[in-house]
Amino acid sequence: MDRLSAKALLELPLTELISKADRVRRESMGDTFDLCNIMNAKSGLCREDCKFCAQASCHDTGVSIYPLKSKREMVDAARSAKAMGACKFGIVTSGNALTREDLRTIAEAVQKIKDDIGIYVCASLGELDEQDLTLLKRSGLSRYHHNIETSTNHFKKIVTTHSFRDRVNTIKAAKNAGLQVCSGGIIGIGETWDDRIDMALTLKELDVDSVPINVLVPVKGTALQGMKAISSSDVIRTIALFRIIMKDKVVKVAAGRETILKDFQAMAFMAGANGMLIGGYLTTAGRPPEDDRIFVEEIKRAWMK
Repeated sequence: MDRLSAKALLELPLTELISKADRVRRESMGDTFDLCNIMNAKSGLCREDCKFCAQASCHDTGVSIYPLKSKREMVDAARSAKAMGACKFGIVTSGNALTREDLRTIAEAVQKIKDDIGIYVCASLGELDEQDLTLLKRSGLSRYHHNIETSTNHFKKIVTTHSFRDRVNTIKAAKNAGLQVCSGGIIGIGETWDDRIDMALTLKELDVDSVPINVLVPVKGTALQGMKAISSSDVIRTIALFRIIMKDKVVKVAAGRETILKDFQAMAFMAGANGMLIGGYLTTAGRPPEDDRIFVEEIKRAWMK
């Protein structure tokens, strides 16, 4: 799909766009549904200046600050993730680089989780090179998460301490290492519809496997604390657009699901989404896992009608 075709989709009435996206989801993905859980394994003091991030050291948000958690804590978190019904468990660290010691600890934790827990292991550890990513792959890592965040044009308005090209290069390095890639971004950060289309088309060109869509929840103390929240209908329209463009890739609703969509959460999954985070986010809590498990079963029943 090219940019003009994508823009034409936005001219459709919302109900028609939702129906079209749901049809693409049924034909391309069936009833596949990804439930993921993540742990904030290293929090705060990030040197990057992402305007939306509560963990950036340039922001005063009162977020928890701690060094890398132990291997045992990571394994225990993976065990909890499996118990709550997640099919994938992600280890996430703040910052855009790891020390050699931290990388070794994570690699050992991944191996232990793979051997003892039997859950699909992912990681989001910043800008790693192909050698480091290969080490993680050999330890049992299945998927690497690295968001492009937004379009190449809007990126420089949101982040200045690294480039859009740096993000793309890390994704390519992960693919070269034999890892699947989870990459998406965040909407509601002042971008245009053209930016959202460009982000989706870039992800399609990169052939990523999973696309998380986060919705900005303005955090007091960040550069975007005063940003007006986007409407639920714009979120739903964005999800439908990404489903149609990405076709047979997982489209995952991440941060902002409860806060922004509120009573319209189910519409996201009628509009093409087929995955979500369970058990909370990096610095904010989510709904109780048992509520989300019931919610997923209701979605699947609705899909079958």
